[in-house]
Amino acid sequence: EIRALRARVQQDEHMKLNTAVGVGAINRKTLEATRQAARGARDSAAASTSAASGKLAAYSSRVMGETSENDSVFTQEVRVDRKVEWWHQKYQARKPKYFNRVHTGFEWTKYNQTHYDHDNPPPKVVKGYKFNIFYPDLIDKTKAPSYKIERDPESPDHSTCIIRFQAGPPYEDIAFKIVNKDWEYSHKYGFKSSFERGILHLFFNFKRQRYRK
Repeated sequence: EIRALRARVQQDEHMKLNTAVGVGAINRKTLEATRQAARGARDSAAASTSAASGKLAAYSSRVMGETSENDSVFTQEVRVDRKVEWWHQKYQARKPKYFNRVHTGFEWTKYNQTHYDHDNPPPKVVKGYKFNIFYPDLIDKTKAPSYKIERDPESPDHSTCIIRFQAGPPYEDIAFKIVNKDWEYSHKYGFKSSFERGILHLFFNFKRQRYRK
């Protein structure tokens, strides 16, 4: 009888051990499946975001026109102080994506014509910018994003300034350091400021510098 009792106890312990192992295996499988599903969701979201950004960039590229040898991608972003907005508790704040260009070239002023030639050209200067800031998920689409010019604290001679772009939730401000010169505001000289298809376009060129004796 004692032997039979011991056998039953050992059998019960063995069954409990197998059950625990089985439950552990199931839990591990469930955990791994959950992790795989989460990774899949993240990858899907990232792919979707990447595809959307690619479409916005392609559209912006068409709006900006063909790239010349004097055009290059502009990414001179500067850090801005993050303000606590009323909507931060409701929406997850994010920085907008962008696709910008800077246009450079020679300025053949009277001075440069006197001191340089085409074989020995003057240094290239910035002649304008084209900004495309993406706001595809703007909550209030009736209120267009805006921009403003601010002083550059790191430029004591005021040769550069800060251009800050602002929009409503869920987007944070974004800013860039640019050359501080007078703009041409005529469409004839390439000025464009519009908000369409979730993109803020701001294109401008600088006024030509006149030579002073």
